[in-house]
Amino acid sequence: MPTATIPVPRKVTRPRADAVRNRERIVTAAREMFVEHGPDVPLDEIARRAGVGNATVYRNFPDREALVREVVCSVMDRTAEAAEVALAETGDAFAALERFVHVSADERISALCPMISSSFDKHHLDLEASRERVEQLVEEVMGRAVAAGQLRSDVGVGDLMIAVAQLSRPPAGTDCLRGDRFVHRHLQIFLDGLRAPARSALPGTAVTIKELREC
Repeated sequence: MPTATIPVPRKVTRPRADAVRNRERIVTAAREMFVEHGPDVPLDEIARRAGVGNATVYRNFPDREALVREVVCSVMDRTAEAAEVALAETGDAFAALERFVHVSADERISALCPMISSSFDKHHLDLEASRERVEQLVEEVMGRAVAAGQLRSDVGVGDLMIAVAQLSRPPAGTDCLRGDRFVHRHLQIFLDGLRAPARSALPGTAVTIKELREC
């Protein structure tokens, strides 16, 4: 009777530390340059800023779409993590919401997310996962803040995301660096206006996640 062959478990190869660092440097450089110059910045310029060779960029990201997707996903993931940490540390839903809003501005979500346009696959699984994580987290945090009497009840997730995007952009005719020093001030004014009790009745209805995706 033949002896059954027992499969030998394959050893999982982990990327070298320097390879991980190079990938992180590429993503960081790409984020900075996409904000400064838009998604069409030459990849060799990104490689130069990251301090790596062109081959290293293409080894990690076979095309521009893959790099843009990684940048946008990493930004959304970091903003979600910031809100999760704030909620875990304080248990204060409104404080977690404030952390999310301010980190979103620092991460340049308003400049980066629109790059996922018709020229890229907006429904890629990685993008969908990161987007849904952010949306579900913000929806949960806002719901908890409303239940705690901290947040006015006539504001939706879509209202928040649109306002953050608009307030994080520099005014027309100004450069980004000069406009940046006002961003967090204006975002805090907006956040204070979200606190309960509401001081006025808002026109229209709260903007939902579905409506935001259809914009």
